[in-house]
Amino acid sequence: MSPRFTLPPEPVLRAREKLVLDHFHDEVAQDWDATLATFPHPHYELIAPMVVHDGEEDVRGYYRDTRRAFPDQDHEIIALRHSHDAVIVEFWLLGTHSGPLGKIPPTGSTHRTRMTAYFVFDEHENLATERIYFDQLTVLKQLLGGLDKRRPRGLLTLARALAGAAATTGNEPDPRLLATTPPDLGD
Repeated sequence: MSPRFTLPPEPVLRAREKLVLDHFHDEVAQDWDATLATFPHPHYELIAPMVVHDGEEDVRGYYRDTRRAFPDQDHEIIALRHSHDAVIVEFWLLGTHSGPLGKIPPTGSTHRTRMTAYFVFDEHENLATERIYFDQLTVLKQLLGGLDKRRPRGLLTLARALAGAAATTGNEPDPRLLATTPPDLGD
């Protein structure tokens, strides 16, 4: 039985890999113009909160908001793999919670969260989507775990952070993430 999908030629794989590594580098450097230039149309899908950021303005807003929360955000790449239409990257995302994260006030805590990102390419070898999988509870646990709960200030920040986290629950998922179709796996 022959494989259903084959990998593209080596030069295509290397070009994809370079684009993805440049994308990671430019994000850490906070060079948003260079990061956005890796897409013909910037498109991020955050699976844990079921949120889509689509288009340059929306993605710039995502960058602004996440770097306000974690100005020292960095990545440590664990593994990089290729598929027929994507580069899949496992990495640690880390940073110090120095600004508001949505409705969660800054805790001053650090986090180091294992994530996976799928950089999906279209039929013309353009980056079409960055789809990121992570566990939100892992991030929140680390941000709250660093608070000194023996001090009134720590308890107040904890209460505000929990209220902020609760305020984000129940948001409707982006319908683009719900409209999935099963793959054609053949007979």
